[in-house]
Amino acid sequence: MILTVSEEVREALAAGRPVVALESTIIAHGLPRPRNLRVATELEAAVRREGAVPATVAVLDGRPRVGLDEEQLARVAREDGVRKLGHRDLPLAVASGASGATTVSATALLAALAGVRVFATGGLGGVHREWTVTQDESADLGLLARTGITVVCAGVKSILDVPATLQRLETLGVAVAGYGTDRFPGFYLSDSGHPVDWRLDTPEQVAEVMRAQDALGGPGSALIVANPVPVEEQLDPGLHARVLDGALRACEEEGITGQAVTPFLLDHLVRHTDGASLAANLAAVRGNVRLAARVATAWAGREGA
Repeated sequence: MILTVSEEVREALAAGRPVVALESTIIAHGLPRPRNLRVATELEAAVRREGAVPATVAVLDGRPRVGLDEEQLARVAREDGVRKLGHRDLPLAVASGASGATTVSATALLAALAGVRVFATGGLGGVHREWTVTQDESADLGLLARTGITVVCAGVKSILDVPATLQRLETLGVAVAGYGTDRFPGFYLSDSGHPVDWRLDTPEQVAEVMRAQDALGGPGSALIVANPVPVEEQLDPGLHARVLDGALRACEEEGITGQAVTPFLLDHLVRHTDGASLAANLAAVRGNVRLAARVATAWAGREGA
């Protein structure tokens, strides 16, 4: 099989121990060097402190990998030319021997193929603003509709059309629950301004839903656990609104379209909030990683019961 699962992750899965998948796009494309490698190491360490095994996912020299060693993690962080890979790109990367960091969709797919059930990330992609004109929607949504994995995230990126994304997830049959909240988080913000229908308050409750998914045996789809960034660590909502409004105007004025829109808006937010948006992003990721490890531990305990 072309998918390579590290020995540590493989042994943990075989023994029924908790494992958490981590994406690598934040390492290669989301943070400046050398901070990116420090954060990658920090996130793996956070998983271990909670008693779980980290499984960072990437493609190196055409080989998809679930679980990286220190040298491989450093390659993702330091090498030039590391591509950004969605799940549609995987066959092309494999055939061409390319190296790439995996997005939410690619990470979820490869983790699920390896048998990893819990995945921690920052924010999901979703339906883009002006969707009725551009028809622009993240590949994350369709992939999660057919992949049985639990994704702990801070909602969807607030630069997107949040209500349209929630509606799309409902249409696709993807379960969404707020963690400790009745409100859907907005990535940089604790509250996007929109409610969720379901609330879970403990890792054990999340694990119970996962067991119910398996018991029902319906179409395999993801469970999204929307974990808000703490209020004290969120981006100031007023600042967020002002800067995002300016970013959207700049995007239109400069004729930015398609895949270039999201990185343009995110970069604009970082620059015009003096890095406060990046700090909120990292706070959300750290919280999601810790929660995912606790969910994976509860899941492993339930499986072994």
